[in-house]
Amino acid sequence: MRATQFYTPTLRQAPAEAEIASHRLLLRGGFIRPLAAGIFSFEPLGLRVLRKIENIIRSEMNAAGALEVLLPVLNPRELWERSGRWATFQPEPFKLQDKSGREFCLGPTHEEAITDLVARDVNSYRQLPLTLYQIQVKFRDEMRPRGGLIRVKEFLMKDAYSFDVDEAGLDRSYEAMYHAYVRIFERLKLPVMIVEAEAGSIGGHETREFMLLCEAGEDTVFSCDNCDYASNAECATSRPPQPRADTPAPGAPQLVPTPGAATIEAVSQFLNVAPSQLVKTLLYKADAQFVAALVRGDRELNETKLQRALRVSELRMATAEEVQQLSGAAVGFAGPVGLPDSVKVIADHEIHAMGDFVVGANQDDAHLVGVEVGRDFQVDTWADLRMVADGDPCPRCATGRLRAHRAIELGHVFKLGTSYAQSLGALYLDEDGNRHPMVMGCYGIGVSRCMAAVVEQYHDENGIIWPMSVAPFQVVILLLDPNDSALAELADTLAGQLQAQGLEVLIDDRDERPGPKFKDADLIGYPLHVVLGKKAATEGLVEVRRRCDAAEKVVPTDQVVSTVLELAEDAV
Repeated sequence: MRATQFYTPTLRQAPAEAEIASHRLLLRGGFIRPLAAGIFSFEPLGLRVLRKIENIIRSEMNAAGALEVLLPVLNPRELWERSGRWATFQPEPFKLQDKSGREFCLGPTHEEAITDLVARDVNSYRQLPLTLYQIQVKFRDEMRPRGGLIRVKEFLMKDAYSFDVDEAGLDRSYEAMYHAYVRIFERLKLPVMIVEAEAGSIGGHETREFMLLCEAGEDTVFSCDNCDYASNAECATSRPPQPRADTPAPGAPQLVPTPGAATIEAVSQFLNVAPSQLVKTLLYKADAQFVAALVRGDRELNETKLQRALRVSELRMATAEEVQQLSGAAVGFAGPVGLPDSVKVIADHEIHAMGDFVVGANQDDAHLVGVEVGRDFQVDTWADLRMVADGDPCPRCATGRLRAHRAIELGHVFKLGTSYAQSLGALYLDEDGNRHPMVMGCYGIGVSRCMAAVVEQYHDENGIIWPMSVAPFQVVILLLDPNDSALAELADTLAGQLQAQGLEVLIDDRDERPGPKFKDADLIGYPLHVVLGKKAATEGLVEVRRRCDAAEKVVPTDQVVSTVLELAEDAV
């Protein structure tokens, strides 16, 4: 392939809104172009990379026994209503109507569509197990797209779904997909951390995320500095403290005026106490019941943990009017002492270890000091309710501490169970003619996000450093004087020899000065550079350079191919 026959619209500067490295470099290198916020077109170079990522994923899915399908982007409302997700999926799908008024959504995921497909044709245990996958565009109405390809409204995803007769079969399918993912990310040269995770709007259990540690990531993960514990922040836990050994002294809390102090910071400053000596009381509506969730003042409540501990389907914060009605005070002054019996009190384990603390007084502009659990109020349920923090003790080992990392989520595997099969009629007959719901698993990889992740992992101040496995072209031949017919002929000869070795080659034969050619080669990130300049013309010597570490050799023309292959062995 010749550059004069290709299309590489590089930019000297990236737009100001491109804040992270992958966004800047993919724009500057001519890989992507924005159409609207969170919506991108892929240029020829970008599409070549995307297809290589797809093919790595496809080959590992096929090797694991999965079969490829292609599902519709348009999903009918009635299908999503049967699964119960039409009104609840987050972020909310794009929804539209056809000319007859029938409602659809643009598929943000495809559990409904794949389950319906299987339910139509699979009805016997003899047809199971079955794992189907697709590589298809997805749409999610993200309120704030960011980071180029990291968080977008339209993206390319690989989603796979397994169907089994029982949990043991699901375990085998899950393991097959899990290990396929490990191989995929190894081939993409992405050193992922595998962490425990929440299933979110998709549902399921035993979920694992494949995360790339990266400062540009929008997720936070925690890992132990002593053992292999690792988890997404949404479900990370820490070792709870030991409950207080002593019994609270008799007495009663003291009412203290705190005019205008409705926040932890304001109360802490007003009373001259540490935030860790305060207890936050957060009122929620959980299904049909109101609850008061208690966490230490310097901690953040984890609503996912709260919902799981309460075992409710809907959870929302109480409105200001509801807080006033339940506590008799404005928001910021509610506390657990004297709440109505109808309000269930659920407290984080850390409160067990506290005494002589401060809470809202359930009256405006006042707090109670010297409060004790058990003496002044009762806790209905103890649970892990808080977000963990860097330095917290590991829940798995005795000496480890949790460390926080920014990360990009690249893959996610779930055990879905039978919820979709039951609601959408994916049933099979066993050997005795009895009907059962199929047991499902779900496995996703963000294909276009992987492209950005590779760039985040492999770049320098000059541009991208593509791994050999996904580079748009693995070798660029820089023909510094395209008007020299002898050098042009040598470029063609070398390109043919390298292609015969299985390498993809681009000849940069543009009528450009050498400087821009070198800069573009570094910016675009071709792994190996072959330079045909004055030495090639006068001395028959060719410079071969490796992009990842700038290793280079100057060799005779008859050693170029072997030198390229040698340098390729230690390329990324």
